[in-house]
Amino acid sequence: MQRISALLLVAFLAAACAEPEQPPVPETMPANDGVRMIPVDTPSGTFNVWTRRVGDNPTVKVLLLHGGPGASSEYFEVLDRHFPEAGIEYYYYDQLGSYRSDQPDSDSLWVTGRFVEEVEQVRQALGLGPDNFYLLGHSWGGILAMEYALKYQANLKGLIISNMMSSCPDYDRYAEEVLGPALPPDVLAEIRNLEAASDFSNPRYQELLMTYYYPVHVLRRPVEEWPEAAVRGFDHMNPNVYVLMQGPSEFGISGRLENWDRSADLGQIVVPTLVIGATHDTMDPAHMEWMAGQVQNGRFLLCPNGGHMAMWDDEDTYVSGLLAFLRDVDSGSFGTGS
Repeated sequence: MQRISALLLVAFLAAACAEPEQPPVPETMPANDGVRMIPVDTPSGTFNVWTRRVGDNPTVKVLLLHGGPGASSEYFEVLDRHFPEAGIEYYYYDQLGSYRSDQPDSDSLWVTGRFVEEVEQVRQALGLGPDNFYLLGHSWGGILAMEYALKYQANLKGLIISNMMSSCPDYDRYAEEVLGPALPPDVLAEIRNLEAASDFSNPRYQELLMTYYYPVHVLRRPVEEWPEAAVRGFDHMNPNVYVLMQGPSEFGISGRLENWDRSADLGQIVVPTLVIGATHDTMDPAHMEWMAGQVQNGRFLLCPNGGHMAMWDDEDTYVSGLLAFLRDVDSGSFGTGS
């Protein structure tokens, strides 16, 4: 069976970042404090998902939805530098199939609707509700957050869609028409040839991505300078979930999410919503700005120096804008166009 690019990325990062140059994000408490395993019912049985609570705030509780699918919540550790000082209560959460949660071997579980029901069960178990519940979804987590809001927004106080477009076909077009042509022509041609041959396991494919694509559009630093928490997140990726839903190519989506599109439904979202995009993102920043105008009560935050993981490579902009949104909603001062 062919190995896929996600596995090669793990190996590349592990080698390149074995001795990270920057100190890790400081922990706010011992690693096991606040940890709770939550049982979730699925069509394939009951499994446990890992959560960890940090802080205590009766009116601002943020549940973090990581990307992938199949990644982990570890890369959100950048928020440990900011949320405790701001008095925010927040929850790390590894979705089913991810690192610290159960990883059942059942392809039928890896569908968007089932993940939505999982989030709802986690919400109920944590006691979150419309007086305090903020949902922050990044990348794939943004898809999940949109889907959750479209079904369960009565449970939300605020919604944050981070670095995710509302249409996978539109993302595919952006990758084809903008991201690809921005590469050197010979590099793009070589990548396309490798993809056309489905040769994703070729080390040259990952070498090209790690040299010309990831440090420009994913996390805008040389790979050897990537944050240790982000590297851990890649290292703990579940490729079975990732490839089934996303597909093996880094230039578009070809898995189960290929035709996912909620652009026409954004107007149904009435809860206060922050859409975060970045100038150098893998996702189209203009599309994400448009999304903020489609929801009924939206705001757009652009991270001008950021890529797809703007919480790391444009940290000040990302966090200050996020905290402003939480403060404004909590105080009742948030409004359309604010």
